[in-house]
Amino acid sequence: MHGLISLATFLVNEILSQPAYLVGLLTAAGLIALKKSAGQIVGGAIKATLGFLLIGAGAGLVVSALAPLGGMIQGATGAHGVIPTNEAIVGIAQAKFGARVAWLMILGFAVALLLARFTPLRYVFLTGHHILFMATLLTMVLATSGQTSVIVVLVGGLLLGILLVVLPAFAHPWTKRVTGNNSIAIGHFGTAGYVLSGAAGRLVGKRSRSTEDMKLPEGLRFLRDSMVATALSMVLIYVIMSLVYLAKAGRATAFKAFATGGGTPAADLGNYAMHSVMQGLQFGIAVAVILFGVRTILAELVPAFQGIAGRLVPGAVPALDAPIVFPYAQNAVLIGFLASFVGGLVGLGVLTWAFHPAFGLALVLPGLVPHFFTGGAAGVYGNATGGRRGAVVGAFLNGLLITFLPALLLKVMGAFGKENTTFGDADFGWFGTLIGNAAKAGSTGGIVLMLVIGGVLLGAAVLFQKRVVDTGWDPGAARDALRPETSSGGISSEPSGADTALPASRTYGKIAPPSGAPTPPPPPSPEAD
Repeated sequence: MHGLISLATFLVNEILSQPAYLVGLLTAAGLIALKKSAGQIVGGAIKATLGFLLIGAGAGLVVSALAPLGGMIQGATGAHGVIPTNEAIVGIAQAKFGARVAWLMILGFAVALLLARFTPLRYVFLTGHHILFMATLLTMVLATSGQTSVIVVLVGGLLLGILLVVLPAFAHPWTKRVTGNNSIAIGHFGTAGYVLSGAAGRLVGKRSRSTEDMKLPEGLRFLRDSMVATALSMVLIYVIMSLVYLAKAGRATAFKAFATGGGTPAADLGNYAMHSVMQGLQFGIAVAVILFGVRTILAELVPAFQGIAGRLVPGAVPALDAPIVFPYAQNAVLIGFLASFVGGLVGLGVLTWAFHPAFGLALVLPGLVPHFFTGGAAGVYGNATGGRRGAVVGAFLNGLLITFLPALLLKVMGAFGKENTTFGDADFGWFGTLIGNAAKAGSTGGIVLMLVIGGVLLGAAVLFQKRVVDTGWDPGAARDALRPETSSGGISSEPSGADTALPASRTYGKIAPPSGAPTPPPPPSPEAD
């Protein structure tokens, strides 16, 4: 038994929880299924792995660049509370629930593959670290509610597997609106925010111009380069916040802000100012690395996935991490980040003024990392259906979601609710709260309620797939009717006959991706071997 636990722990910690290895292996499997040469298999698998490592490297740079800014904001505003950080709460929980998390994750991934194979929900969730995070959350809320280890693994694994195919399905009409085809899906537990953002964009931005279609004065044309615009914006934010923090905290404290994460404190006022400038520039580099990683992995994974789709899960669609949509509307990423962060600040104010005194909800500080990744993606989804207004309003609503939902989640996490951190993305909040409260109904009642929740989600997703996704419903069709012209980052007048995943009789308006955005190749013709 100990050997089996060790094997399961190794598979989870060293392979399945590492998205780079997982995607590399799946790419190799797809290339093998396509009967590629050994050199092509090895090369494709390595490039796909490197693509995910590039995304991870960029994410690490984002975290490092944002860490001092987070301390400045907290010091300048005087806010104290919980900072949502998925990695931190997972690390805390692993010490107590490691074995159960391992088995739950393996079972959940197996259930997801079976559902993808035998239901209309042909999505394979490839974001390995998010699978680990959700497995940990389910283990925590089930175990702290008093459920036995067997129930934790069996029921939790079933719920995890259902969630891995259900969420990509619910988001897929909006994802197709972003990418213009059916070759990828979103596999990230911020899905509720992306769907809400896309729906909000559809309501508020029918005539709003795309974020990628901004007209800049001649002297500001350099801002059309997304890397330059992102870096400059963050430099301005850093400099402003550093000056506010300096005025409130004083030199002795403010100069230590840049010592976060092994950095060196500022030596004097000039050095302090230049530290702020450098951190903003580092953020621009981080975003560029992430985008390059996305393009690298798509170039290898999507063709290889045709092999997996044809052999293991016919018609499978890979569900990938949130940055996969960033290249399709790069201005919207920055706009979404800023709007989501503002939403987080507004949500924190509402918690402080109303919900904390009335209901005892924790004060959830706006974590810059979740606001960047989920807010940026929400901006892309909002822009796809509602242009600039959609990007701003949709990402703002996402910011509110990832402020209020973590506060509710803390109520079902038992002793872990007293930690200074929690899960940050929207789906952890609503699903964890729902399952945690259901699990408290007792041994038998809790199991029944949780299985009913899983069954309802699965049934609703299958119905949604058949009635909405497969019929080619386009959430931006009304926008296309009002703005039929074709422009850079705007609306494409090309019919959706190019989308071979849809029936030939369907039409589908598409958002034209910006120059350099990944454009996955069409699937092979039915006659192809």
